[in-house]
Amino acid sequence: MADKNETPRLRLTAVSKRFGAVRAIQHGDFTVRAGKVHALVGENGAGKSTMIKIISGAEQADTGDVEWDGAPVRISSTTDAIALGIATVYQEPQLFAELTVAENIFLGKELKKGGRVDWNAQNERVVELLEVLGLPAKYATATVGDLSIAEQQQVSIAKALSGDAKVLILDEPSAILTDAEIEVLFDVVRRLTASGVAVIYISHRLDELFRIADEVTVMRDGRTIGTYPIGDLSVRQIAHLMVGEELSDTRPHREVPEGPAVLELRGLTRAGKFRDVDVSVKKGEIVALYGLVGSGVSEIAACVYGIDRATGGELKLNGATETLKSPQDAQKKGVALLPANRKVEGMFGFQSIAFNISAGHLKLLSRFGMFVDRARETKVATSLIKRLAVKTPSERQPVNAMSGGNAQKVVLARQLVERPKVLILAEPTQGVDVGAKEEIHRLITELAEEGTAVLVVTSDLPEALRIADRIQVVRGGTTTEEFGPDAKQVDLLAAAAGGSE
Repeated sequence: MADKNETPRLRLTAVSKRFGAVRAIQHGDFTVRAGKVHALVGENGAGKSTMIKIISGAEQADTGDVEWDGAPVRISSTTDAIALGIATVYQEPQLFAELTVAENIFLGKELKKGGRVDWNAQNERVVELLEVLGLPAKYATATVGDLSIAEQQQVSIAKALSGDAKVLILDEPSAILTDAEIEVLFDVVRRLTASGVAVIYISHRLDELFRIADEVTVMRDGRTIGTYPIGDLSVRQIAHLMVGEELSDTRPHREVPEGPAVLELRGLTRAGKFRDVDVSVKKGEIVALYGLVGSGVSEIAACVYGIDRATGGELKLNGATETLKSPQDAQKKGVALLPANRKVEGMFGFQSIAFNISAGHLKLLSRFGMFVDRARETKVATSLIKRLAVKTPSERQPVNAMSGGNAQKVVLARQLVERPKVLILAEPTQGVDVGAKEEIHRLITELAEEGTAVLVVTSDLPEALRIADRIQVVRGGTTTEEFGPDAKQVDLLAAAAGGSE
């Protein structure tokens, strides 16, 4: 561990931040040391995102002190942060797919000679950056759109380092990566800390913190609860600190009613995406389709909801073969979908909670089929807000002002306006904290107990074991083995990774 007497690279003391009536941070302390990985964790809405925005200059603290290498500083803008050496890499690579790696890294800050862009100098500098990250020199002239997501993320890190970054913020960097790609990311982080870069690491995957972090700071309800050496804690202890209470480890016992399948897939195939998928879900049952990233599980969900068309096999609803031509067609037949990418596919960020809940149900909530009945819209929205325990001062609050967990609940609420016969949940708790995850799991169980057939499509193994009555493994684009809720994680992972034989 670092010598606690050494001067920290960055220290924030007693910072606070208010957005109108909402106190995002009441009292925040955060200290980052050179050459170390410092994890920042907390429930959605705990204040960690605001803390990161203050560090990166996107927001300014109302009160508190900031020190850089022991000297007081004021970070009033992102320009100030960059000038100090603070860089941020977000979960989704923010790059231009049609440009080369070198062009992306130097976009807006091109190296020039005689008034013209010095392409050779830029490429040489990029090769140096790629060497730090363990990437081959040929990537400098590669088109970003031809790279994998993991490689694009490394390009984003190289772009951040091009400004001589001394503090690198990684915001949920592993959320879209496979296990193998996460190892590559960790190797990059270790290379950077070995060269003296301080890394702030934000992640909801608490188990991975023990593989990469030196220290962890926990925030709850806008306050810093404490900072701890990672070796002094366990995953459960961190979760306890985040939510302020013990989380249950036991899976509630459920009796699944007997009866025919409400949803049945027989040899369902979409050429080039998946093949011969066999799944059935009964009324009141929760079935998980579990597979590693890239296994085809997300493509199966899109096909069942009518976003994509199957090229073979059968999809049956209540015993009748159906061809779902569109999401509207699926909705008419009682099928609802909670999409995995809620920001892109699931919500209108600048619109209110009420608007987001009513979207897609305008015929039900309109008068004479023309005008939205605002009173009815408000009644439906407030009822679902209460049922799903959405934390908000009003149903008119914009969704993009909410935490990730609460935004996910709003997207889920939309699916419940008209009670679906089949509910497909694609990565239902991706990017939400442990407390919100438990609440969403409880809601899913309640829906099943009320008679909805639930299909959970997930790459989160603990989630599949926690919530499902049956787990169907998907590997290489097809369904393989089936497991019960008492299965061992190692067996499921082996089946999904191809090592169960």
